[in-house]
Amino acid sequence: MSAALVQVLAVMLAIALAPLFLGWVNCCRAWLSNRSAPPLAQPYRALRKLFGKELVLAEHASTLFRRTPYLLFGAMATAAAIVPTVGTDLPFARAADAIALVGLFAAARVSISLAAMDVGTAFGSLGARREMMVGFLAEPALLMVIFTASMIAGSTALPTIAETIAGRELAITPSLAFAGVAFVMVLLAENARIPIDNPSTHLELTMIHEAMVLEYSGRHLALVEWAAALKLFNYACIGFALFLPWGLAPAGAGAGALLLAAAWLVAKLALVGAGLALIETLSAKLRIFRAPEFLVTAFLLAVLGLLVHLLLGS
Repeated sequence: MSAALVQVLAVMLAIALAPLFLGWVNCCRAWLSNRSAPPLAQPYRALRKLFGKELVLAEHASTLFRRTPYLLFGAMATAAAIVPTVGTDLPFARAADAIALVGLFAAARVSISLAAMDVGTAFGSLGARREMMVGFLAEPALLMVIFTASMIAGSTALPTIAETIAGRELAITPSLAFAGVAFVMVLLAENARIPIDNPSTHLELTMIHEAMVLEYSGRHLALVEWAAALKLFNYACIGFALFLPWGLAPAGAGAGALLLAAAWLVAKLALVGAGLALIETLSAKLRIFRAPEFLVTAFLLAVLGLLVHLLLGS
């Protein structure tokens, strides 16, 4: 298969699987809480319903507010083209490394924050300020995690990192262990999960992501929610590339190898979704003023992982 075709198929697979992955996490959370689980395809039904609803806009909404859902979804789809999901032969990944990927996430965060403040509501401004605080602390931790893996691979390109780590012997490396814990903490914070935020709450004093999207409706809200699911999917695949890269199809692989890689991807997503639901079930939501302590801990763990690699080479 040509590399361009693999690139297109990987992006389409990410866009299609992202709501299903979110639905799986929601099902696992319900089962662990001894509740009846919603249908696995519930996110798809919600998106279809929102796309069919009439669009309602605030009176003073600017062009920025109208364009942000498309920019947000486009940024997450572009990120899916950089992150290796089923194969490492990604032509688009050569144009942007993992550092640029972090910048892409930051640009999406700034866009949604500005759009939340655009209509002038109190909740939108509150959520935007909290979102920027979380991002300001989470991005350095994510960068340190990536630097730890890039020092091992000698490159900041995610496909190269995945190939290098996959070619090593299977062993628990102390530097990657510290970085892995830090990455999980960053994933929870960046995707508005417990203990930083609760994706199912609408309490004014605690919500972050929901506060920023209260003024959206119709297809705009559908794109925002789809982009949020795609962001969670992208973060899971970044974790696979950095810490569990086995199962990716090599360059020049045929259709059979790609199908096997897709099966590996689904299996890893199922395990990670269950683990994410378990963490959220066992954790309590932190007060918003405790969130910086949580993210500073993630940053220190990532720095510790980098120092362990530099000083001990392990």
